[in-house]
Amino acid sequence: MASTATATPQLDQATLDVSVVIPCLNEAETIAACIRKAKGAIERRGLAGEVIVVDNGSTDGSPQLATAEGADVIQEPRRGYGNAYLAGLAAARGRYIVMGDGDDTYNFDEVDRFVDALDSGADLVMGSRLKGRIHKGAMPMLHRYVGNPVLTRVLNRFYGSGVSDAHCGMRALRRDTLDSLDLRMPGMEFASEMVIRASKAGLRIEEIPIEYHVRRGESKLNSFRDGWRHLRFLLVHSPTHLFLAPGIALFAAGLLAMIAILADINLLGRQWDLHSMIAAAMVSIAGVQVVSLGLVARTYGVHHLDEQDRLFDRFDGRLRLEHGLVAGTVTLLAGLVVWIAVLIRWVDRGFGELSEEKLAVLSLTLIVVGLQVVFTSFLLSIVGLRRR
Repeated sequence: MASTATATPQLDQATLDVSVVIPCLNEAETIAACIRKAKGAIERRGLAGEVIVVDNGSTDGSPQLATAEGADVIQEPRRGYGNAYLAGLAAARGRYIVMGDGDDTYNFDEVDRFVDALDSGADLVMGSRLKGRIHKGAMPMLHRYVGNPVLTRVLNRFYGSGVSDAHCGMRALRRDTLDSLDLRMPGMEFASEMVIRASKAGLRIEEIPIEYHVRRGESKLNSFRDGWRHLRFLLVHSPTHLFLAPGIALFAAGLLAMIAILADINLLGRQWDLHSMIAAAMVSIAGVQVVSLGLVARTYGVHHLDEQDRLFDRFDGRLRLEHGLVAGTVTLLAGLVVWIAVLIRWVDRGFGELSEEKLAVLSLTLIVVGLQVVFTSFLLSIVGLRRR
C-alpha cells in the first residue's frame, strides 16, 4: 500500500544503516532494475537498509512494479524533482541516505562506495560523471561541455564548493545533516541547493568518479528551462555576485570616466565632452543604486535565506545607520558646494551662457548619490529592526 509522506525530516526515526531514495515519474522500464541493484548492494555489504521509491504521479504502473520488488513506495502529489526528494528524505530511516534517479543512468550497485565515503567522515558524497565515465549517448554534448561545466564553475566561484559535477543526481549524505541543510526547493534546482547549503554549513564534501549510462525512457529534463532555474538559484542566493560586485564596478567605471573628462584627459584618441560626462554620471548613479539593492538583499538574505558572505560578514555589527547618514550627508554637501560654486559663476556672468556644464553634472551626481546613500541607510536600518 502506497503512503503519503510529508517533507519535514523526523531525525528520531533513524533506525537503519542506509536508505536509498529514488524519485520516480513514469519509469516502468527501469525502476525494477534500479531497486534490485540497490537492494543487492545493501545485502552484499551486510547493512540494514531500505529502498524508498517516491512516486511523483506516474501513470505507467511504476509504483506497482516498485512495490513488487520490495521497495517502500510513497506518493508525493506535488510535481517536482525537489518535492519528490523532500518527501523521500522525510520518510528515510537510515543513518545514511543514498540518492539516485530511477531511469537506470546511475549504477546502484555502487551504493557501498558512497557508504564507505560516509564511513570515512564525509558529510556529503557527490558522484562525478565528468571524472568518471560517460557512456556514448548518455549525456548531450551541450550538457557535457557547456551546461554542466559552466554552472558548476559558477557554483564553485560563488560558494567555494570545489566539486567537478554539481548536478550529478547520484549522491549520499548523513541523515543528521538534514536540519543544517534545511532543503526547500521544489524543482531541479534542488540539486544545486544541496551543494550550496552544504558548502555554507561547512560540511565535508567528497566526490566519487562514477559511470553514467544511457537513459531508457523519456527524459524529464528541459535543458534551457532547468538550466536557467539552476543559474537563477545560484544568483539569488549570492547578493555579492548579483548586485554588489557589478554595482561597485559600474560606480567605479563611471567615477573614473567623470574624473578623466573633467581633467580633459585624451582617451582613445579623442576628447570627451558634456554628453560623455552625462553618460558617465548615469553609470555611477546606476552603480550606487545596484549596490544599495545588494546591501538590502544581503541584509534580508543573511537571516531569511541563510546567506553568508565571507567578504561582507566582517562588516556585520560595525556599520550602523549613523555611518551611512554621515557618508551620504558628506556626499550631498559636497554636491551642494559644487553646485553653489557653479551658480555663483553663472550669476556673475549675468545668467548668460553656462560654461561649467561638466561641474554642474558632477554636482548633481553627488547630490543624487548622497540622497541614495542616506535613504538606503534608513532602509537597511528598517530591515535590520524587522530582522531583530
